[in-house]
Amino acid sequence: MTVEERGFQPGTDVLIRKVDSRLAALRVGLHGPELELAEELARRLRELVVATARSSAADRAVVRAAVHYFVLRRESRDARLPVRSLATAERVIDKAVRHLGHPSPAGQIRRDPAPLG
Repeated sequence: MTVEERGFQPGTDVLIRKVDSRLAALRVGLHGPELELAEELARRLRELVVATARSSAADRAVVRAAVHYFVLRRESRDARLPVRSLATAERVIDKAVRHLGHPSPAGQIRRDPAPLG
């Protein structure tokens, strides 16, 4: 019997599936720049998950927290628990990228062109 070695830790596939599932749900209701932002955040999260698959438990926990923040939007009727925006998720992901020192281009998403001059 041949054992095929996988390149990821067992939790890696689960996290990527969660990101992909959330992105699929967002594609139904978002358009234009918001959808582009959601797709970019999902791409960056997938990169982080793969990049930290063999890292320390602490680094993987940072990435897992960022994934959960993106995935769990807290859609509640309770006014005390506001719906999390994609901009807030972007800040959490950027913080994780900075914490890990990952070469992912944090903050490179530009929804408005920069003014010249």
